[in-house]
Amino acid sequence: MRILATLLDNDLTIDPMKKLFCILFITVACSPAKKEGQETQDAPASVTNEVAASLPSLTDSQKAEGWKLLFDGKTLNGWQIFKARKNNTWEVKDGFLHCRPLNESVKGDGDERSDLMTTDEFENFEFSCDWKISPKGNSGIIYRATEEFDQPYYSGPEYQLIDDAEYTPKPSDKQLTGGSYDMYATAPKTMKPVGEWNSSKIVVSGKHVDHWLNGQKIVEYDFGSPDWIKRKEASKWKDVKGYGMAAKGHIDLQDHGHEIWFKNVMIKTL
Repeated sequence: MRILATLLDNDLTIDPMKKLFCILFITVACSPAKKEGQETQDAPASVTNEVAASLPSLTDSQKAEGWKLLFDGKTLNGWQIFKARKNNTWEVKDGFLHCRPLNESVKGDGDERSDLMTTDEFENFEFSCDWKISPKGNSGIIYRATEEFDQPYYSGPEYQLIDDAEYTPKPSDKQLTGGSYDMYATAPKTMKPVGEWNSSKIVVSGKHVDHWLNGQKIVEYDFGSPDWIKRKEASKWKDVKGYGMAAKGHIDLQDHGHEIWFKNVMIKTL
């Protein structure tokens, strides 16, 4: 390229503009090509953009309907640990709300468990979130939960989240994903495999409750109905006087010692 450029420079018969164009063309043509898979200096920015793209947001129609984000994808603002207990499992990671698995062998690394709950309480609402659980994992969403008792599930019913196929010991039908734990089994449902995102919705209006999974209504019941009372008396909650009694309470994400991720966590009051 250097020799050709010299010849062009010494040839007085070539128009100056044509000479400049030729030199620019030769420079571009002879530049080394980028190797396949070669990283660029912009890689860190692209990673940042991927995380930013995963941050939750509301559409204009959702805002108009009254939806509110409960998780901003960056902080735990609006959340608190149940009874301010010691905890080192809940964190924000890659834009998701993440519960680290129980690890009792390393101090400070998942050895202090507790549920995470909203600072606000809700009475009538529509709650929605996406979640994925680890293999053989177990968790849940407890609603109308209070801090009156030693555990959130002594007050609030639980929308179960679990690895239906592989969790041990094998759960009963009333302890599978989407059910009201130990109270109501689900209708036939469509659930994505462990490690993939599922979408859940809980609607509470007065005494009426609906559970949804991936766009399907799979459970409905009424607090205090004859059927509800009969089921409670035959369940683990038969001697728990406060179960299902609170008219309002927190949204509680259960730390059952297994890894789980949440995103697009939002609520609309009714």
